[in-house]
Order: sequence, then structure tokens, then C-alpha cells
Amino acid sequence: MGLSRKRQREFDKLKSQAESLWDDQRDVLEHANRVIHNARRQAANYAREEFSPRVRDVFEDRVRPAVSSGIAGARSAAHGTRERLVDDVLPAVSSALSSALAALEVAKSPQVREAFARVSKASTTAGSKLGLVETKRSTGLGRYLLIGLGVVAAAAVAYAAWQTLRADDDLWIDDEAETVEE
Repeated sequence: MGLSRKRQREFDKLKSQAESLWDDQRDVLEHANRVIHNARRQAANYAREEFSPRVRDVFEDRVRPAVSSGIAGARSAAHGTRERLVDDVLPAVSSALSSALAALEVAKSPQVREAFARVSKASTTAGSKLGLVETKRSTGLGRYLLIGLGVVAAAAVAYAAWQTLRADDDLWIDDEAETVEE
């Protein structure tokens, strides 16, 4: 199916306008590329001539002295810490450990164990007589019944939660639009 002459002329006119616009856009893009290239070159020159010397001067005047004094201070602190550790802390820790080991050796002695057992038995009997210490009762049937009841209750709660949260396709109603015929 061909176009009428009028439509063909309008189409050719529109085509030539589009080509002209494309050429104009290409010229604009080339000009923008030249401007960006020049700006990048100028920024590099500025950074090399103005910015780099300032950064180098600040580093030499402020950063390097602070770092070197910080390193000397850290070395001094490390030396002082090492001296305190060797002179004060290690002897105290070693004496505490030796005292603890000596106490453990004494506790292993049969006479000491026997004495502890007698004192423990005597204090328990005296506490029971005075009403200060309660004697432990043996576990009875009621305790086991309560534990079983608790387990059954926990299982019932878990089952109810599972029934509530399970994905059941039969429980959901589809949101389909009903078609009404008129």
C-alpha cells in the first residue's frame, strides 16, 4: 500500500528535518567533548601546580611531626607497661597461683576431708534442730504427675499453634472477581 503524494512529501520533509536535527546534535556533542577535554586538562594543571604543593606542605608541617611524636610516645608507654607487668603484676599473679595450689594440696589431705565432713554433718544436724535448715524431702508421685501434666499442656499449645499457622489451601477464599451476567 503506497502513500499519497501529499503524505510522501510530508514524510520526506519530516525525514530531512530529522537528519538536520541529528547533524545539529552531533555538532553539539562534539563541542561538549572539546569543552570537557579542555576542562579536564585545566583541572589537572591546577591540581599539579596549586593543590599538590599545599597538601605536601601540610603533611610535612603537621602530620609527620604528630606521627613521629606519637610513635615515640607509644614506645615510651610500651616500655613502661612492660616494666610494670614484669615488676608488679607477674609476681602477684604467681604468688596467688602458688597459694591456690598449696590450698588445693591441703584440701586433698584425708584428715582435712574428714574434718570438713564432720563439720558439715554437725552443722546440718544443728540447723535442722533449730529450724534454720530444712531437710530435703524425697521426690514423690505428685512431682512426676505435675511434670507430665506440664508436658501435655506444652504439646497442646504447640499443636494449637501449628493448626493455626499451617498453610491449608482449603481455608483460603480466592479473590476472583465474580462475573455477573446482565
